[in-house]
Amino acid sequence: MEVLIFKTNASKQSEVSSLQNLLSRFAHIIEVSVDLEDCDKVLRIVGNNPSPTQIQLLVSSLGLTCSEMKD
Repeated sequence: MEVLIFKTNASKQSEVSSLQNLLSRFAHIIEVSVDLEDCDKVLRIVGNNPSPTQIQLLVSSLGLTCSEMKD
């Protein structure tokens, strides 16, 4: 399992729901969560070899932005 962390511009629960619905369609993505309380609106993806580029493209298809946060 791998964990990817992204900074997003999601600000509403409806956007979080859309992200979760879209990303959970992919078998290699196990868990999707967004912390709207965090100043970076952190998107956390847990999965089997998820692609950061693919995640960014999918998020942008919803009209949102995200950038991967490195340790």
